[in-house]
Order: sequence, then C-alpha cells, then structure tokens
Amino acid sequence: MSANEQMERADPAAPLIVLVRPQLGENIGKAARAMLNFGLTQMRLVAPRDGWPNPHAGPSAAGADVVLANAQVYDTLAEAVADCAHVYATTVRKRGVTKPVVTPEEAAREIHGAVGRSAIVFGPERSGLETDEVALARAILTVPINPEFASLNLAQAVILCAYEWSKTAPLAQPTRTELLPPASQDELDGMIGQFEAMLDEAGYFFPPSRVAATKRTLRNLLTKPGWNHLEVRTLRGVLSSLANPRPRD
Repeated sequence: MSANEQMERADPAAPLIVLVRPQLGENIGKAARAMLNFGLTQMRLVAPRDGWPNPHAGPSAAGADVVLANAQVYDTLAEAVADCAHVYATTVRKRGVTKPVVTPEEAAREIHGAVGRSAIVFGPERSGLETDEVALARAILTVPINPEFASLNLAQAVILCAYEWSKTAPLAQPTRTELLPPASQDELDGMIGQFEAMLDEAGYFFPPSRVAATKRTLRNLLTKPGWNHLEVRTLRGVLSSLANPRPRD
C-alpha cells in the first residue's frame, strides 16, 4: 500500500502527533518516518524553530513525505489541540502538575476506546514541554526508563508511542518471501540412508556394538534444530571420519 493510500485509509481514531517547537527539520522528518512506520499520518507542528516547510525534513523522512506534506502548523499548543478531547503530554517528569500518568501502552488502549479525537504531544528536543503546556493535557504519558540515563530523542519517543498504538490497531505484516515447504519423511529417510552408507564405507560405525545407538543419535541430530553437546560431538566425529577414513580390514 502506498503512503497516499495509507493516508486515505487512516484510522479515524488514530491519535494526532503534535510536535511543540521542534528545533531541527531532520528531527521532524525522522518523527514522520516513525509515525508512518506504524500507521500514523496526522502531524501537527507548533511554532517550529526554523519555520515550515523545512528542506531538511524530507531526506530524514525516508519516504514518509505524505506525513510532511499534510502537516499542519499552529502558533500555540492550545490552538493545535483545540479540537481534541484527549490530550497526552509526553514528559519524564510531572513538573509539579497533578494529572493521571500513563505508559504508551496504557495510552494506546485508552485512545483506541475513546470517543473524540486524541493527541500525543511532544516537546522540544532540548527542554521538553513547559509546565503550562503539560497543564493543557488530560494526562501525562511517560516511559519507564533508566533513571540514570533518561534520554530519548524525539523520533525515539514518537516511535514508542506509535508502536504501542499499532498494537491496538494491528497493521498488515509486510509481504514476506514464503519459506520452502519442509521435506517429506521419505526424502529425509533417503538422505539419512545415503549419509549412513557413506559413513559405513568410511568405517565410521565402530565398534560394532555401538552401531545401532550411533545411528539413532545421528538420526536425531539430522531431524531436529536444537543440537546438544552429544550431537555436536557426533557430527564432528562424522566429519573427521569422512576426512580420514578408517582403513578397512
């Protein structure tokens, strides 16, 4: 499906992504890429530092141009979310504002079941959202993160939220190359029989009292994916025997 088709078929319940005072066009492009990866197409920009459109956004979007082309620009956050009934402010800290705190997963579930438009708001790269901007939100969205290194860039933060949203509104998986069908038991037995014949010719099955057990181990080795140490040792013995055949009597 093309990006334009995704735009046309976008889930009306999907949240808006609002970037407040983004500083770099590259970061806006990366955020757009993260959005479209997980089916989000509606971006709103609040007072981007370098104006809009920004020539540096397109290359970083890596093909998510439809998101950038349809991005809407506002002077204030209040204007950007005026038509939204559910607003989530992303921040690591509560900044003295008492509001419900949710994870991206919890927010995605709430948005999926909500009536009315929802928005997830992200602050500037350096400073994050101001206290008054957080106060506009209905809830704070925060990510459980290493307190010793609580540093996410803008696109990373967007992709975390977009991914959690995609889990509530599953996307079609990318087309994959189909795996070849497994071999039939008859084919497998033929291969094992050929292998055993070659090993017998090389004098591998020795001493005679261990032939049945060795063949059983060899069959187990060739018919399952997870090899244990005995099976690895057995195969190494096979290779050594083929490389240095035992003299025949």
